[in-house]
Amino acid sequence: MEVFGLSIRWIVVFLIKGFLIYVFVRILNAFIKYLFNRSQRKRGRIVFDETKISFIRQIITTAVYIIGVAAFLSLIPGMEKVSNSILASAGIMAMAVGLASQEALSNIVGGLFIIFSRPFKVGDFIQVDNVIVGTVKEITLRHTVIQNAENRMILIPNNKINSSTIVNSSYGETTTCSFIEVGVSYTTDLGHAIDVMRDEIMKHPMLIDHRTDEEKANNVPQVVIRVINLGDSAITLRAWAWASTTGNAFAMKCDLLRAIKERFDVEKIEIPYPYYNQIIMKA
Repeated sequence: MEVFGLSIRWIVVFLIKGFLIYVFVRILNAFIKYLFNRSQRKRGRIVFDETKISFIRQIITTAVYIIGVAAFLSLIPGMEKVSNSILASAGIMAMAVGLASQEALSNIVGGLFIIFSRPFKVGDFIQVDNVIVGTVKEITLRHTVIQNAENRMILIPNNKINSSTIVNSSYGETTTCSFIEVGVSYTTDLGHAIDVMRDEIMKHPMLIDHRTDEEKANNVPQVVIRVINLGDSAITLRAWAWASTTGNAFAMKCDLLRAIKERFDVEKIEIPYPYYNQIIMKA
């Protein structure tokens, strides 16, 4: 008995083999996922970190699916040559170059550069081109996922992020200097204003002492404050205040701007702002 020119026996065998291939691919991928998850729970015993493990797992999973598709095609009469070319290493590369766009390939290569050159890794707090700021959540074959302060996931293609300027606050030493800038009027006693600013900054619990032993021996203040600009309506004072992390530095800066403003109000220190006098001439 035949259906569309195919024997019932061949159709049944084809469906069984196709189902077995599907089950095998799913089980193999589940086993690979289990192995990688198990290795991540024992990170202290392996060489690769979380970033490399996630990226390599995606490559292996993709390879398993390609092999599964090739095995399925081999069951169809006339498709054996296609299957053999896919399974061959040269055939796999040829198919990848033929089917993938130039942009997709550049993203994959860009991902490899990120993984092995390590400008950043999963968990790092980075800034991309002074525009996007957040924590790296994932590095995939095509893009890097960054979670910003608003809990939004930003997907940046790997080839673009490779050509961007990256500020990695988690790379190397994490201590961060925060610039606390306040403008005061030209009639202000600068020495008094600086003392008030330093007093408020020294009270903050997130402030750390970043001075070297030599600076301490030379009695360099823990918080250095200098005049950095003589503007049209204000003299700008800048304080260099250090915190243990970028997040602490930002929170400390926000707290201190408020504290200094309130203290200036008490001390009658003016924070000026531009204003204009309008003269109306009557005929």
